[in-house]
Amino acid sequence: AYDADLAAPQRLLNASARYHVGTGADVLIAGLVVGGNGQRRVLVRAVGPGLDAFGVTDTLADPRLSVFDRDGQLLAENDDWDVSLAPVFTEVGAFSLSAGSSDAALVVTVPAGEPTTVQISGAGEGTGEALVEVYDLP
Repeated sequence: AYDADLAAPQRLLNASARYHVGTGADVLIAGLVVGGNGQRRVLVRAVGPGLDAFGVTDTLADPRLSVFDRDGQLLAENDDWDVSLAPVFTEVGAFSLSAGSSDAALVVTVPAGEPTTVQISGAGEGTGEALVEVYDLP
């Protein structure tokens, strides 16, 4: 998704995609570039078990989330989300995750105008359906 009208005050708040995560080269990779200047905080989530509530089968039991900068340097990673993020989910309108689930989520600061890559894989080489989500934070 692109916001091609830079003069308009609208902004894209969320982008997501679902994919069957495999191993090796068959992991879920999403790229993003945030607009503006300086840096932006984003919420990134890798939802596997949380999709069960929506009737999705064969979900990725334990997603692992990694965020990389344009040079391939690791900015942040998460294996199991922390319940302290629940208010952030509410703030951006994301559906809630069960406390103690193996879904992954984190807040990370990324440089505006530069490519950032999000990679979702399965802990322990697990495979299954997963959802990657990126939310712009105020």
